[in-house]
Amino acid sequence: MSEAVISPVRMGRLSIGALGILALALGTLQSVVEPALPLLAGELDVSSGDAALIGNVLLITGAVITPIAGKLGDRFGGKRMLVWLMAVVSAGGLVASMAPNLPVLLLGQALQGVMVGAMPLSFILVRKHLSTGESQAAIGVVVALFTGGGMVGMLFAGPVAEGMSWHWMFGLPTIVIIVMTLAVTWLMPHDSPIKSASKIDWLGVTLLSGTLLVFMIGLKTVTKDGGVSPLVVVAIVVGVAALAAAWVAVERRAVSPMVDLRMLAMSAMRNAIGLTFVITTSFGMVGTLLPLMFGEPADGYGFGAGTTDIGLLLLPGAIAGCVSDLIGGIAARRFGTRSVVVMGAVVTATTMMALAALHTAEWQLALAKLLTAFAAGIASTALLTSTATAVETKDTGIATSLLVVTRVVGTALGAQIAGALLDAGVDPVTGLKAESSFVTAFVVAGLVAALSLLVVRITKKGAQA
Repeated sequence: MSEAVISPVRMGRLSIGALGILALALGTLQSVVEPALPLLAGELDVSSGDAALIGNVLLITGAVITPIAGKLGDRFGGKRMLVWLMAVVSAGGLVASMAPNLPVLLLGQALQGVMVGAMPLSFILVRKHLSTGESQAAIGVVVALFTGGGMVGMLFAGPVAEGMSWHWMFGLPTIVIIVMTLAVTWLMPHDSPIKSASKIDWLGVTLLSGTLLVFMIGLKTVTKDGGVSPLVVVAIVVGVAALAAAWVAVERRAVSPMVDLRMLAMSAMRNAIGLTFVITTSFGMVGTLLPLMFGEPADGYGFGAGTTDIGLLLLPGAIAGCVSDLIGGIAARRFGTRSVVVMGAVVTATTMMALAALHTAEWQLALAKLLTAFAAGIASTALLTSTATAVETKDTGIATSLLVVTRVVGTALGAQIAGALLDAGVDPVTGLKAESSFVTAFVVAGLVAALSLLVVRITKKGAQA
């Protein structure tokens, strides 16, 4: 039994293929909501704000569950935890596919949100059963297919919902997830759990989950329509800070901490988290700004594009993001993580500054999306794959899950910053966004991307590692 566990040859192409297709189906299930929000709002007879909760619930659940999944995967085995997680996701997909109203659909989305934890569990498996170089390439494949699934979901959500029913947007990907989970169970070699006499740090798990939950809900609260009281903002900041401080205090004293803080002291880990946060914050801004500018009325500076047209205009960027995730690990191995990150930062910063000055044609925005998606994807994936192979094998799950959470938080923060900048420029009479607010937001996104260059320069030894 032990030989089967440690033998890397047991993970063949079929195993990697099953894992990749599972990632593709998960990405599809995650992304079907975004283009269908207007349809769902109408079908469920809810406001646009309530409909937006459908996607937000999944994001919040994913941010909370990911570090837990990574830690338990390190402790009890990546395959075992992946199968259990997929059972929860499948249940969520089935609940969503049969939901008669918004509360039931939100429950389904909350269960589906645990899918984000599948990524670090996949990284545990490839790290244990493949060589370092092969692991970097395999991780890139999994991330690329998850991104590709997002592209599939955005393209086919509309036709499926209109031709069959919106219920099938959730039902079809769920069927594929169930089938591929069975395939992974059959084909994937078992990985040995880490034997430990110490108990799981459930207090640390609870405090970290609470910190992420309050932070993610706080982001949505402080940027809601009409704003909130300054006292509410202060309360949220204090709450996040208090929970984070309590978590650090508990982890420092725990016999078997959820996150060994010595890992965060490693320059490679610390720098990867910082750089990932900056990169994804900038890209989160881009992902919010471009669709909104496409949809602005055509009689002004916008283009009046509909949902289908916006999806097609953003398609090249989605493809570029998929390709960049695929080659991010390979590029890190060949050119070094630092060089890849520098390239991504330069491309993103230059593109956004150019877009601030020139945004009079649809192709200019589509090209900007393509360039920034490729740059952000290759840089963040390079950091992810390099970190996965830099830490000890027993820490792969928790290390990569922290980076996945950082990507989620950075993207969400970028989207909220972009929304706040645009809301500040809304004409009180017409209700339309001023062109200058988009220009300002483009410049800010470029400056945030350029901040990566400063971080790389300060911590170049850690980034190279």
